[in-house]
Amino acid sequence: MSRRALVRPPGPRLADGLLTHLERTPVDVDFARRQWEGYVAALEAEGWEVVHVPAADDCPDAVFVEDTVVVLGDLAVVSRPGADERKPETAGTEAVLRDLGYRIAHIEAPGTLDGGDVLKHVGAEGTTVWVGTGGRTNTEGLEQLAAHLAPLGARTVGVPVSRVLHLKSAVTALPDGTVVGHLPLVDDPTVWSRFLPVPEEPGSHVVVLDEETVLMSSAAPLSRALFEERGLRVVAVDLSEFEKLEGCVTCLSVRLRG
Repeated sequence: MSRRALVRPPGPRLADGLLTHLERTPVDVDFARRQWEGYVAALEAEGWEVVHVPAADDCPDAVFVEDTVVVLGDLAVVSRPGADERKPETAGTEAVLRDLGYRIAHIEAPGTLDGGDVLKHVGAEGTTVWVGTGGRTNTEGLEQLAAHLAPLGARTVGVPVSRVLHLKSAVTALPDGTVVGHLPLVDDPTVWSRFLPVPEEPGSHVVVLDEETVLMSSAAPLSRALFEERGLRVVAVDLSEFEKLEGCVTCLSVRLRG
């Protein structure tokens, strides 16, 4: 199976990124760029081919490329971000995926959808796609995404989100499908039959690199220990500057499998 990841470099206006649930604190843009380079290097070291989406320097949040698209199989559903300031970000991602040979679909008005609200798990029981609504993603966006993904066999489930920016700001999934999250930030953990509480907010965010390895923030050592006790190998990266902007390890790439 080929493993590619879309990434997009941070621009000079990164520190002006939108904030919803956090108070603004100073962001060191030069340090953030070095952290982003470390994130990219970690993906490459784990055998992922990195594909660069051209920079969008006029869009402060463009580095959070995950929000611009949802990819399943050979289909790329281009998002329609819930914040108007972010709508120009999608064109660059769409062009790269079109060049890579993906089929393209779109979320259309009045639907809104951010990729960070979409958590997918492909397992023996099939493909489940959880979509957070209540923030940047609305019901129309969820319904359009479900219609696009249904022919690929995906079951789509709506999940309330009110305590964080995106669903994947609250929960992500381990390789075996266990959903992990920091309970104070999760609206309804009973949505998932297998839910593992983690002791730190940054421990809620993992990128599955393979069946035994996850990428996560170095700011969650207790959560890291919990995952290692479950037999997982952990690759940890420092993303402090992005975490000030409600970002995390999932936001900075779009993983393409297959």
